[in-house]
Amino acid sequence: MLSSLSQTARQLNAPPAGRTAPDATYVKLDTNENPFPLPTIVWQSAIIALERQYLYPEDDNLSLREAAANAYGVATDHVIAGNGSSEILGLIYRAFLAPGESVAMLSPGFSFNRKLAMLQGAQLLEVRCDEPQSLPIEQLLLGCEKAAKFVLVANPNNPTRTFIPIADIERLVAESDRLVVLDEAYVDFAPDNGLRLLSRYPTLLILRTFSKSYAAAGIRVGFGLGHPELIGRLRNIQNVFNMNVIGHAVGISVLAHRAIYEDNHRHITQERERVASALSQLGLSATPSDANFLLVRVPAGHDGRWWQLALERQKILVAFFPDEGLEDCIRVSIGTKTQMDAILAAISDISGRSKMGISPAAQ
Repeated sequence: MLSSLSQTARQLNAPPAGRTAPDATYVKLDTNENPFPLPTIVWQSAIIALERQYLYPEDDNLSLREAAANAYGVATDHVIAGNGSSEILGLIYRAFLAPGESVAMLSPGFSFNRKLAMLQGAQLLEVRCDEPQSLPIEQLLLGCEKAAKFVLVANPNNPTRTFIPIADIERLVAESDRLVVLDEAYVDFAPDNGLRLLSRYPTLLILRTFSKSYAAAGIRVGFGLGHPELIGRLRNIQNVFNMNVIGHAVGISVLAHRAIYEDNHRHITQERERVASALSQLGLSATPSDANFLLVRVPAGHDGRWWQLALERQKILVAFFPDEGLEDCIRVSIGTKTQMDAILAAISDISGRSKMGISPAAQ
């Protein structure tokens, strides 16, 4: 059937049926959303935008790009706006990667990159870090990864929650003649960022998103920041009217009112530390995080998948990753205080039941 499909497309089976969105009785801590409502002034911008829903959105996202350029201290031609930063990531693969070539990514990392590489007929080289807070610069520069057309570095990294010093990022960019894509989706919860490097290095491209820091995951607003030649190539292959009018309006409003979110970010960082401390008292280990989630190592006796199922039976959703070294971990997004109290109570209950030999199916 459909013999005209390309070789690459024939490798892709239909994805499994998506799971119905959880109802309001669940505590959703599995996809790193920011759980707070939009500030009133930002919410009002979305309502006003709906009054012009019969018009196409602005061509080339110009006003949104101008607002981002002003906020991030760059020129407008250094900015591309996208339907989430994941759209821009897909454009990068299309623009800079040909069949038979390779791309390097720190591992474990964003699994969607595997599909993006396959769609280009390319190889994804996953580079493991022996030291979680450092960058394997020599391997990226001199190992088999030196042939990669570009390097992906998420900072802070998901799911490991680690932050690499910007000095290490700069050394990689300075010593490499390849494109380096720095994904800063979680950077508003971290101690530093790479924006100051943009003016020095034309081979650096930074990704930002409003899904984590600005409670707009469902609205889909993201940016790419870099040299006009890089950005221009991406804009040239971007889908026409790729964003909707609500995304435009919310993005511009968020950029104009970023200070309003300081309490939001402060809450998440404070809850992150409180929950990490509480988990250690319950026999779990949450290493220090620079993102809006915790990577939690569970006690011996059951793996992370067991804990994910046990928590789900108590209507609490967390993430599990089967990657090497993460089998005994779950990832927990930081939510409201009420949500975090709920998961702490559930973990305490599950720990007690586990010691009594009760299986997750009976939770």
